[in-house]
Amino acid sequence: MESFLLIGQSNMAGRGFINEVPPIYNERIMMLRNGRWQMMTEPIHFDRPVAGVGPAASFAEAWCGDNEGEKIGLIPCAEGGSTIDEWSIDGTLFRHAINEAKFAMKDSELAGILWHQGESDSQDGKHKGYYEKILRIFNEIRSELSIPDVPFLIGGLGDYLGKAAFGAGCVEYQRINKELQKYAQSKENCYYVTAKGLTSNPDGIHINAMSQRIFGIRYYEAYHKKEDIYEPLINEKELVDKCHNRVNTSAEKKHIALEKFTLGKISYEELMKAF
Repeated sequence: MESFLLIGQSNMAGRGFINEVPPIYNERIMMLRNGRWQMMTEPIHFDRPVAGVGPAASFAEAWCGDNEGEKIGLIPCAEGGSTIDEWSIDGTLFRHAINEAKFAMKDSELAGILWHQGESDSQDGKHKGYYEKILRIFNEIRSELSIPDVPFLIGGLGDYLGKAAFGAGCVEYQRINKELQKYAQSKENCYYVTAKGLTSNPDGIHINAMSQRIFGIRYYEAYHKKEDIYEPLINEKELVDKCHNRVNTSAEKKHIALEKFTLGKISYEELMKAF
């Protein structure tokens, strides 16, 4: 099984409203939770009670389309609201991500790292030291996990920032994007993924559910083609539809029914029909 480490802040953890998009269930997509690989269910992260849709589910679904019969594992380690300083190599978030990745690598091959962070550093001139900080963090991740060639996929910040609500203060997001692009352009096995044209929740800072699905497709395009993605994909909405419209297997239907029963959404009799 190939696995992918998910790190950064809330837009990697996911804050898209779950009821706004069709769910993605795939018995070949696993997530690491409580030390066990489980079939993925959103929210993948539980960093906050408001966790929701992030980019990882559609990324994984797209991966499955190109890797028939294989399994993919997601390692959720993003933390909402975290600054780049909180990801320093001597900090708790960094150590937790390293430990989870090492645990996952006991029975999976770490194939990539998805990073999205920067909203918390998009003001007060914090971009000035940003490049040196991600350089140190990413170098240490490669060293600690002995993965010199594993791809880093770095998501850009959305152009909806700096305008409204909680995102109004993120006025330097473009400067953070420049630092992210600079890193991707100067390092091998590192690719930038644009957030251009994505839409936020009403809070003005978190990417909404449908845009997160699109973002995940862009992340996968960067991973699959090993190239930077600076513009929206021509067919990204079609690819998202493909993720949503896949016919579920018998095992997935049973999983969905059991989940609905446990949540009190269907009766026991309805559950038994799925079995």
